[in-house]
Amino acid sequence: MLYIFPHYYRQFQCIASECRDTCCAGWEIMIDEGSLERYRKVKGPFGNRLHNSINWKEGSFKQYHHRCAFLDEDNLCDIYREMGPEHLCRTCRRYPRHMEEFEGVREVSLCLSCVEAAKLILGCKEPVRFFAMEDDREETYGDFDFFLYTKLADARDLALEILQDRTMDIQARTGLCLAMAHDLQGCIRRDRLYEADSLFKRCKRADREAYLWERLFRKGLSPAEGGKNEGCTGKETQSACQSRYEMAKHLFALLAEMEPLKKDWPKLRRRMEQSLYGAGNEAYGAARSRFLASMEKEELSRYREQLMVYFVFTYFCGAVYNGNPYGKMKLAVAGSFLIEEMAQAMWQEKGSLGLTEMAEAAHYFSREMEHSDENKALFEKRLLGSPDFGLYPLLWAICG
Repeated sequence: MLYIFPHYYRQFQCIASECRDTCCAGWEIMIDEGSLERYRKVKGPFGNRLHNSINWKEGSFKQYHHRCAFLDEDNLCDIYREMGPEHLCRTCRRYPRHMEEFEGVREVSLCLSCVEAAKLILGCKEPVRFFAMEDDREETYGDFDFFLYTKLADARDLALEILQDRTMDIQARTGLCLAMAHDLQGCIRRDRLYEADSLFKRCKRADREAYLWERLFRKGLSPAEGGKNEGCTGKETQSACQSRYEMAKHLFALLAEMEPLKKDWPKLRRRMEQSLYGAGNEAYGAARSRFLASMEKEELSRYREQLMVYFVFTYFCGAVYNGNPYGKMKLAVAGSFLIEEMAQAMWQEKGSLGLTEMAEAAHYFSREMEHSDENKALFEKRLLGSPDFGLYPLLWAICG
């Protein structure tokens, strides 16, 4: 088995009771079957407490006032203290570590939903390096499409190389990855995956900017002309000319469709939405100009890069299970976009933005979207199903 992980992975350390937003409160903690069996066999007073504090039908810990039944007043775990770390369920042992599973490969990362992990991810100043380890374990998947996985892995390697090419503007890097994923999806749709190699060749270092601008020019879109769309007709190109304000509002509205996982999220989301968009396009543009002026360009570029690298590494190759790399790249682009919008809302409220605030914005988004399969599926479905989030509207919002 091959294990792949980012270079900062082993640097994570839980700060336990010092954490301002404990991972043991606010959402349901599911228990794996093995741990449930162990908990059933515990005797004595603590065994009685386990029996009474687990929802055996759902396979989860009960909550009191939205806190895990075993979370004490100091935000420490009573199972850990009474029984030892080896008796924690799989969810509690692993979090905030995340694993994606493929035939012969396990890809391990940290979750942005943990504020300390988010600080580690976003605070990384150098390009992320990925390490690999191998052991003797073997596992096979009977219906695994290894050819598709190989092409997806090649595409992801190229996307990560592009995203970390700091000779290019980060908006152009992001747009290039989105365009490449769109065209790779075309190869899959036409059942001509063998054409992917020629697509990758066009996105190599010497031609990558030309490839992106050519994709924009196909619809008459030219950032150099200040956003003019002369010669474009039809609904698709009209949609492509929408402002960042319109794109941001449409994307933010998707958050309201998701099932809230933490009690405080709907109120926080509505407050951010009103702060960002409530006064209209002109006020949004003025606030955004002040926000960008308050940030060091290199720092903001680095945050954008690390967010895209995080999402692409974590989710892109998962397209082997649904055949939709374009949807995975859209998830990365839209997720990074929304986190920046949320960071701007926090800046408007606090008047400053540093690593801590940026990590909090990432944490808020991640804890609602990444920890619900239903929310992730809905997010990807909406991104794929609406013309508002087509290739050209997104490219224009990113690069225009």
